[in-house]
Amino acid sequence: MIPRPGLQSSRRHPEAHAETPEAGEGNAGLAARLVSSRNLSLELAKPLTDEDQIVQSMDDASPTKWHLAHTTWFYEAFILRRYAARYKPFSASFDYCFNSYYETQGARHPRARRGLLTRPSASKVRNYRAHVDAALLRLLERDIASEPKLVELIELGINHEQQHQELLLTDILSLFARQPLRPAYQPAPHALTSEPARDVGFLAFDGGIVEIGHDGAGFGYDNEFPRHDTLLQPFRLADRCVTNGEWREFMADGSYRNPLLWLSDGWGTVMARDWQAPDYWEETEQGWQQMSLHGLCPIEPAAPVCHISYYEADAFARWAGKRLPTELEWEHAAGLAGPSGTEEGNTLGRGQLRPRPAMARNSAGGLSQLFGDVWEWTASAYQPYPGYHPPEGAIGEYNGKFMCSQQVLRGASCVTPDGHSRSTYRNFFYPHQRWQFMGLRLAEDAR
Repeated sequence: MIPRPGLQSSRRHPEAHAETPEAGEGNAGLAARLVSSRNLSLELAKPLTDEDQIVQSMDDASPTKWHLAHTTWFYEAFILRRYAARYKPFSASFDYCFNSYYETQGARHPRARRGLLTRPSASKVRNYRAHVDAALLRLLERDIASEPKLVELIELGINHEQQHQELLLTDILSLFARQPLRPAYQPAPHALTSEPARDVGFLAFDGGIVEIGHDGAGFGYDNEFPRHDTLLQPFRLADRCVTNGEWREFMADGSYRNPLLWLSDGWGTVMARDWQAPDYWEETEQGWQQMSLHGLCPIEPAAPVCHISYYEADAFARWAGKRLPTELEWEHAAGLAGPSGTEEGNTLGRGQLRPRPAMARNSAGGLSQLFGDVWEWTASAYQPYPGYHPPEGAIGEYNGKFMCSQQVLRGASCVTPDGHSRSTYRNFFYPHQRWQFMGLRLAEDAR
């Protein structure tokens, strides 16, 4: 239950900057992580037919085959062609087919028409991956400790592929949700619960001058730098995410038809697209259900609401008499939370591909669901930190040029690969987008 001021309580709620590789791991450790990452992409594609891997559900999404090829092209374009003297590219046409948005790398196939790439076949893309993987392992046979730029690019390639592993799953969900048979990507490993969520609590943070940004230990994308001081006013942050059950109350209160709750652009979007519920929600004879990677399932009241836009998150916060946290508040609070905020951490490796209800509050209190359920919308526009400079060359196109008209999300979702989350991570999307596992956590000023 989220108490709302003035109401009775019965109305209830990137490219990268790698300072160093993993400490002391050497070639063998880096190669092992590279192989593990490359294998995971193929494992994620295994439940899919080759036909599944060709289709594109909408302009924002990409076919599985394209994700598998693009992550491979990244290694070929930025590493093998530069550092492997005798490397022979797999196909000259792949530069055009599988470049994403790197203007400095030449012309490319339009994003909105990636689903028309019936050639090369999914089988040929798998051969492409094998060709590039073999060349990468040959490259790692030499001692690259004295080549820090090469090490950084390989580290970047691993993290880049992890981003696309998450996109691969969210894009398949978008595709399967449009299929009349509503196929499941894989069976659910846990039974759903109809239990209500535990009551939400709000934790107080003093504010003051705090450090924000990556500290340089381990990998970080360039948009997480430089670390800098910022002033925070005292605030309070909800100890869990907003739930499906609370969102049902928001809907039942007529909020999707109340213009006073919405930003102007948000109201225009709601009207133009006739939004009445989060994405993938369907009202059936059995009640509200939601399409998931485990198929069409009943709404789980205590689970975090997801597949909502920034506009919807902002409207809900206003309806609840709260607000969205800034990304700086979120990072500061998450940094103080430490491991207690992770609960089970990312769940991709354990086959749990939907957000789970928050655990019962432990005796020490603290924040939960910071990582591994939903990306959390913040009130912050995606902008550079003070003193930010993008990397030189094509790699500089990865993050910096998108710092306009987008909103920051923090945390990690149920389909974020293990090891790919941290409190300084800055995800970003346009405010109308909602096909990712996007949710929210409420905040308020500490008066």
